[in-house]
Amino acid sequence: MSQSLPPWAETVRRKYLGGEAAVFVLHHNVFDEILHDGRWFGLIDFLTDVLLRDNKQTILVLDPSDGVRYAKHGASTAAEPLAAKAAPEQVLALIEQEIMTRRSAALIIPYAGTLAPPGEVSFQTHADRQAAIRLHRWSLSSDLGSRDNVVFLLTESLVELNPRIVANPRVAAVQIPLPDFEQRARVIGHCDPSIDPQHVRRLAEHSAGLRAVQIAQLLTPRPVTGLDEAERLKLIRSLLGDSADAESRASKLAAITQGMASDEIRHLINPSQPLPETETGDPYAAVIELVHRRKREIIEKECEGLIEFVDSRHGLDAVGGNQGIKDELMQIAAAIRRGDRNRVPMGLLFVGPMGTGKTFVAKCFVKESGIAAVTLKNIRSKWVGSTEANLEKVLAMVRALGPIVLIIDEGDRSFGGGSGGGENDGGTSSRIIARLKEFMSDPDNRGTVLFIMMTNRPDKLDVDIKRAGRLDRKIPFFYADDAEQVEAVLAALFKRYGLGDAVQWPRDRDASSARLVGYSNADLEAVCLLALSLAGEGAAVSPEAFARAIDDYVPAQDTAMLEYMEMLAVQEASRRSMLPTRYRDLSREDFDRRLRQLKLELRI
Repeated sequence: MSQSLPPWAETVRRKYLGGEAAVFVLHHNVFDEILHDGRWFGLIDFLTDVLLRDNKQTILVLDPSDGVRYAKHGASTAAEPLAAKAAPEQVLALIEQEIMTRRSAALIIPYAGTLAPPGEVSFQTHADRQAAIRLHRWSLSSDLGSRDNVVFLLTESLVELNPRIVANPRVAAVQIPLPDFEQRARVIGHCDPSIDPQHVRRLAEHSAGLRAVQIAQLLTPRPVTGLDEAERLKLIRSLLGDSADAESRASKLAAITQGMASDEIRHLINPSQPLPETETGDPYAAVIELVHRRKREIIEKECEGLIEFVDSRHGLDAVGGNQGIKDELMQIAAAIRRGDRNRVPMGLLFVGPMGTGKTFVAKCFVKESGIAAVTLKNIRSKWVGSTEANLEKVLAMVRALGPIVLIIDEGDRSFGGGSGGGENDGGTSSRIIARLKEFMSDPDNRGTVLFIMMTNRPDKLDVDIKRAGRLDRKIPFFYADDAEQVEAVLAALFKRYGLGDAVQWPRDRDASSARLVGYSNADLEAVCLLALSLAGEGAAVSPEAFARAIDDYVPAQDTAMLEYMEMLAVQEASRRSMLPTRYRDLSREDFDRRLRQLKLELRI
């Protein structure tokens, strides 16, 4: 029995048969391979040999780098190339004559963005303008659809294509997504039929975000080169050491590292970061861990540094103080682990002055939730359309990786709204903020993509991005209010850095924690590390060494700006119970008066 078409291909088929469009833009995962009926197809081959094979008499492929060829020409597939000697700007005109005079014809154009690129019309070449106009005119032509003809434009990102084409309502843009769970499971079973169904499903869960061809490369044994099987097994056993089930794990790892050089195997099975201990009889745990590491490398490289996976060694128990914040986040993490999507917010906004531990708490929350997390790097580019393309690439990858946490640090810089509204950058800021808001409020993302945005200047954020339904919970961070709160932070820092227990509270409160009230968490960490340095190598930190460190350390002096950031955190907080006493009991009139005074003082 023939395998059903992928969902995106069914969408194309439905829209074409329904007369909605005769020009299709296929975008996103256009460079992957498609497993269909036990065979691998590139996208162009899938279109010609599967989707169009039985209903198109003529199929042309226009490769901007290689000219035109017939993939199918009546009963023959070896017809003379069309416009073999024509100038590039004449090729589309000759193709138009071909498809407008034939019936049941198809045209496929890969790398369509190079043929009709985006950009200001006045800066485009004559050929670019003519190509965009011609493609636009085809979409409006009643002759194209009435003759049972169809055109496919292939591009990795919609912003790489002329916007006049993309925005045309007669052109159907269909996204080819990364493989979903069922597709990944089918690829895994095809690559290694010996894997039992239970482990196929486990590998499918852990390979989210990878293309089908990348999964196949990870699981399909390579041609034997370099180390032979015995040498590989010996090397892998030495790298695994005395870890649990080393023998059975080594045999599995040897199978999927066939053909790799010894340096590459050492890189994947890093003895300085050994694979985790596994339950007895579970050799696939090592394979899954290996897939995780290769997956991270592949995705970070493919996203060109736009995202970075988060490594978190500590849970929320490593956070000192901030009990209200920890309780709130523990509830959310528990809902994520249970899969209770309705109890997971769409997003969290961490607000408060610098040095209050927002980034550290976010990483600890990731560890507590048990799901993967990535940080969004700088997506802005000086090239026209590249910023929007970067954002689309990130969002598509994040959706494929879900469930996942997306961390955006210093969100006011990346997605700040201002009075200019994007006028100074050609509207780029307005467009990326609008797209981000659209993605953040998509109800399908609840429990699958959790945003954590951090900022010390929430007043610079676009107002609409902070509303409920996008960033549901606003969690305020403050400096320690009293000596007891300082001690809670110090106790966690002493434990994390191994400073010993010579300093004790409340015994040493007057000489230590009482002097540090008002210091940021980052300042407290700096004092602890300075005390460790003053104590000398191998020595525990004594109360005297800690007191010397306090005397020597100089905290940040911009008190007005720090207070202003705290006031902004109070203003944004979604729960009054999370505010310090000094702000919880402050009247609205006194709060507004002090905020106005700070704005005048800081000239904001």
